[in-house]
Amino acid sequence: MSLSALEAEIVGCRRCPRLVAWREEVAQVKRAGYAHEPYWGRPVPGFGDPGAGVLVLGLAPAAHGGNRTGRVFTGDRSGDWLFAALWRAGLANQPLSRGRDDGLRLQGCYVTAAVRCAPPGNRPLPAERDRCAPYFVRELELLRSVRVVLCLGGFAWDAALRARAALGAPAPRPKPRFGHGAELAAERWPLLGCYHPSQQNTFTGRLTEPMIDEVMARARELAGL
Repeated sequence: MSLSALEAEIVGCRRCPRLVAWREEVAQVKRAGYAHEPYWGRPVPGFGDPGAGVLVLGLAPAAHGGNRTGRVFTGDRSGDWLFAALWRAGLANQPLSRGRDDGLRLQGCYVTAAVRCAPPGNRPLPAERDRCAPYFVRELELLRSVRVVLCLGGFAWDAALRARAALGAPAPRPKPRFGHGAELAAERWPLLGCYHPSQQNTFTGRLTEPMIDEVMARARELAGL
């Protein structure tokens, strides 16, 4: 299977009734500021360089971000932070991500999410997480040049651990805990932790630009870029 075939399969997914209902309701009701824009309202596939050495894993699309624009981390404040950091790290050609046709290109980097539909309250249920997990496993199989998985938040960290196990990587004991700058060394798919660039973290100073820049530099180092 190719990445494009996997993308088509993801976009057509209707496995989780609660998420299908929510993403489509949001796309119909819309936020007032986007009332005249078309909403994507479907699962959101990964995006980036097929030859990426750095894979960035988030939680799920935002209701009025990726669920609106159809591209992961695009059209919301978290995406503003993430893509600006990728640009500063030399992994993106521009610091802004507004829509699927905005000219953004990733270089040596691929961005995806553990859950592909916007969940109510930004909280997927365990069953929804598990139904979506095989998509990330298959992405890892197809992205053969990936040398580090940069996990944005604890949910992504746990999802990456499950994906590694599904692909036959030995389970580390004790289970490594997520933290900003945490690392799980491995010959393939080492993990690197970073606080999620949510407004809750960036507005409070829990995550600062120097902090995310330091993690991006470490990701480049681990990927050999």
